Amino acid sequence: MLQIAFIRENQEKVIQALAKRNIDAKNVVEEVVQLDEKRRAAQVALDGVLSESNKLSKDIGALMKAGEKAKAAILKEKTVSLKEKSKTLAETAESLAQELTEKLYTLPNLPADIVPEGKTPEENLTVFETGEIPVLHEGAQPHWELVKKYDIIDFELGVKITGAGFPVYKGKGARLQRALINYFLDKNTAAGYLEVQVPHFVNEASAYGTGQLPDKEGQMYHDATDDLYLIPTAEVPVTNLFRDVILNESELPVLTTAYTPCFRREAGSYGAHVRGLNRLHQFDKVEIVRVEHPDNSYKALDAMVEHIKDILNELKLPYRILRLCGGDMGFTSSLTYDFEVFSTAQDRWLEISSVSNFETFQSNRLKLRFKDADGKNQLAHTLNGSALALPRVLAGILENYQTPEGIVIPEVLRPYCGFDTID
Repeated sequence: MLQIAFIRENQEKVIQALAKRNIDAKNVVEEVVQLDEKRRAAQVALDGVLSESNKLSKDIGALMKAGEKAKAAILKEKTVSLKEKSKTLAETAESLAQELTEKLYTLPNLPADIVPEGKTPEENLTVFETGEIPVLHEGAQPHWELVKKYDIIDFELGVKITGAGFPVYKGKGARLQRALINYFLDKNTAAGYLEVQVPHFVNEASAYGTGQLPDKEGQMYHDATDDLYLIPTAEVPVTNLFRDVILNESELPVLTTAYTPCFRREAGSYGAHVRGLNRLHQFDKVEIVRVEHPDNSYKALDAMVEHIKDILNELKLPYRILRLCGGDMGFTSSLTYDFEVFSTAQDRWLEISSVSNFETFQSNRLKLRFKDADGKNQLAHTLNGSALALPRVLAGILENYQTPEGIVIPEVLRPYCGFDTID
């Protein structure tokens, strides 16, 4: 959530920044500022009434001690009137504050200066590309055919048990999936990230804290009985570990990693581009989350990008990095880099990771602060990234490492798998 003080003092800058997201925010910004002015006026009036009421209480006490009960009675009548007035003003201030918060929730984060303009994914900027795209043998297949051939993932069985988008991993498919999870976690912990295990359900406050609500209700599975949400990513519970927390500056940065299943509706998508592992309702992901000092957050973002590059280099998969344009960025992000692996069998790029800096957007919602050297509380910056999302990494391995004799396991994963090939 954007800070109201910043909006009030930088109205034109906010409007211009959101224009990069292709949003005309002029009217909303004006409404937010006007609401804040009304709220502040109501608070000033309330503070004045409370101050007057406190003074009268002292005067009444003094009069009672002096035995001037009649004068004290007159002042008591006045305090009754002030109490009613303060109640009305408090309700008005609270109502305006709630209305202001709800209006602020509708504004996405401001894009960083280096975010390119654009409306569609086609306008994202490729900033890095590496890896040799393999030349596959004649008869090479996409992963949804390979998993049938080697009986390692069963999509039809998942449909029977639950529905489309809930695959069943079997044999070497399950072991390869587990190998990837352990490998990613080991890489993250070796880089200084603390591994945590977190709940797979979150409450409404947690979903608001990281910005899933009120933006992504349609993508989240909701249990109405207990009013809980299945997590769309480990980012939500992990970042909420720090909700309502005040850190010491010396504790920064805080680096955390977690493996969780993720649940997303992803409704309304059909065709070859979402076949097999390309888009699922339940999938596994290893996430990295950082809480950073504002002065260091963009260096931290670069470090996260380098860390994920290191993982993909070890997997020896061809990949590229995109800087997302304003129209393709997530609601909460200031700057996002997407990693994509090239699928030779599908002849297209598959997104496998998003790495983002949210600056103070999440921490303002979370009330995540740190005490600086002067003893003042400041909002921290939050960042997160997939390191990595498993389905499309697995798809890339199956397709790019296939041979006529079977699927070769990347060398770095063999100690985790316990086998060298799937055949």
